[in-house]
Amino acid sequence: MVTLKTTVKVKGITSKDIYNFMLNCTDADYQRWWKGTHLFCHTVKKYPGNIGNVIYVDEYVGKYRLKGYTVITRLVPYSEMVYQIKKMVKLPARFTMKFEDVEDGINIIHIVEAGFHGIGKIFDPLIRLYLSDEYEANLNAHAQEEFPKLATMLAKN
Repeated sequence: MVTLKTTVKVKGITSKDIYNFMLNCTDADYQRWWKGTHLFCHTVKKYPGNIGNVIYVDEYVGKYRLKGYTVITRLVPYSEMVYQIKKMVKLPARFTMKFEDVEDGINIIHIVEAGFHGIGKIFDPLIRLYLSDEYEANLNAHAQEEFPKLATMLAKN
């Protein structure tokens, strides 16, 4: 299993703010969040309770363009959101956001996990070719910049 983890402390936002924003994000909201970097993010298929929602996302993370579908597999209101990457089928790759309210804002823990358990771990070196040190550095820089931008945007609403 390959795990990339970034923690970002953001002032002026609560877990409820970001949780609700992410569940109800539209392309216009996403583009306003980070113009030119965040291209599209919207719910393609919605289910009662939001578990199973299919989300389309298209964005740049540094020089990497990420676009495709995710499925919400776990929600803990105002605490955790887990998305699984989907091509034709769900892939062994997840993106998790965890939220911890603190006195003057929030800690956002941003986690990307890809790989297998058991014998499938033999494929982890191949996954690490894509989730390289360079990709990880781009992802960390992206997360450190994007969440303060979201707080600023939401404060204006």
